[in-house]
Amino acid sequence: MENPTALNAARRTADLNALADGAELDVVVIGGGITGVGIALDAASRGLRTALVEKHDLAFGTSRWSSKLVHGGLRYLASGNIGIARRSAIERGILMSRNAPHLVHAMPQLVPLLPAMNHFNRAMVRVGFLAGDALRIMAGTSSSTLPRSRRISASRVVEMAPTVRRDGLAGGLLNYDGQLIDDARLVTAVARTAAQHGARILTYVAASQATATSVRLTDQRTGESFEVKAGAVINAAGVWGGDIDPALKLRPSRGTHLVFDAAAFGNPTAALTIPIPGELNRFVFAMPEQLGRIYLGLTDEDAPGPIPDVPEPSSAEIAFLLDTVNTALGTTVSSSDVIGSYAGLRPLIDTGEGRTADVSRDHAIFESPTGVISVVGGKLTEYRYMAEDVLNRAITVRALRAGECRTRNLPLIGAAANPGPAAGPGNAPASLVARYGAEAANVVAVATCERPTEPVADGIDVTRAEFEYAVTHEGALDVGDILDRRTRIGLVPRDRDQVVTVAEEFLALR
Repeated sequence: MENPTALNAARRTADLNALADGAELDVVVIGGGITGVGIALDAASRGLRTALVEKHDLAFGTSRWSSKLVHGGLRYLASGNIGIARRSAIERGILMSRNAPHLVHAMPQLVPLLPAMNHFNRAMVRVGFLAGDALRIMAGTSSSTLPRSRRISASRVVEMAPTVRRDGLAGGLLNYDGQLIDDARLVTAVARTAAQHGARILTYVAASQATATSVRLTDQRTGESFEVKAGAVINAAGVWGGDIDPALKLRPSRGTHLVFDAAAFGNPTAALTIPIPGELNRFVFAMPEQLGRIYLGLTDEDAPGPIPDVPEPSSAEIAFLLDTVNTALGTTVSSSDVIGSYAGLRPLIDTGEGRTADVSRDHAIFESPTGVISVVGGKLTEYRYMAEDVLNRAITVRALRAGECRTRNLPLIGAAANPGPAAGPGNAPASLVARYGAEAANVVAVATCERPTEPVADGIDVTRAEFEYAVTHEGALDVGDILDRRTRIGLVPRDRDQVVTVAEEFLALR
């Protein structure tokens, strides 16, 4: 194979045909979110013959709707869950230093010290940040990767967050956590790295009738259906896991974010972090993001009933986020400033009681009466650990022959240690480096389109070469794949409308 990391329509067809013809498999993974692709990478890198199937696109579900944060587990430490806090800090360090240093960077989180925040709450935040420093040290993450927390002056607060309320501002508390350039890009990078190790990554393929050693696959694009056999079938379908194993009891929780032009917040350089009134260790974040945007989040609301493919924010959540952030601003942001919004469903384990905000974010592994092994719960930060855990279980209960887990030290495609098989020459624009890392120059070098370095539309910091690369190397099969997941242009409807025809142009050429 010329480029083992390249996912595209031709490779998908070849892999589907191979499976229909009886290619042998050790592991079938159901679900193309961060947990599923993490399992596929772990399995393939251990030498297991692996296929991943996803009924929509990579990162179609919860994995693209996060805050784009790689949390160090501070909140879980404060609530007494030392295990999750410790693992989160360790996994954050692995991502930032070994797996994906090109996709995860230190993000300053700024808590302004305003009159509404009493001395007790200020002390609690400061103690929490110091505990976070201790977690970072325990995890072996250097202060050059994640700077230590500190107090800063009022003038520095205003420099970092220009629209902050200034009356009575007594400085700020500054902490650092991990920030993804984009969650869907991480999913794509993990999937392509799994492909690099031999995994078959199949989007728009639905799974049904799953058992311990077999599953029926249906090509959503042609309607063709066939059964495959494997040593183990692992369900990583997240909030849709009950479709594969009805015995699973999940309690989805909706998290909502609003999208703004960064100018609405004065183009801040830190995530403005506002304590939620009356809550301990819960905050609303206004986070600077790629493409000149701010994402404001996050809610935690029960979401009972049928699971929608694309969840929608409620008007109450939108009002809550605006009201909370405005407690810390000198200028008011309103619904008219909101240029986009999104909501995702956390696949929490149903404990039958309490608020979703208080339900554990730990993961669990279940073996259903049919023999399917399911992993549910968990957090994006811990995807690698979750994958290792469930695969170890599958190897044991299904007596699979596999090597040791390698993913702690396995660089994803785009990391300096894994630039891809044909990294292109020359310098790439900073925006491309932020999204593709060491692979950035290759995105332009392999482009065959006209004007590859031109933006896809005026004012949108995505090049034509990136649209082409989404189709030729990242498995994009339709307009939504390009606009809503390989790039995040689609989060802002007015921007999406500008570039739909450009995306269609690239799909027509494949």
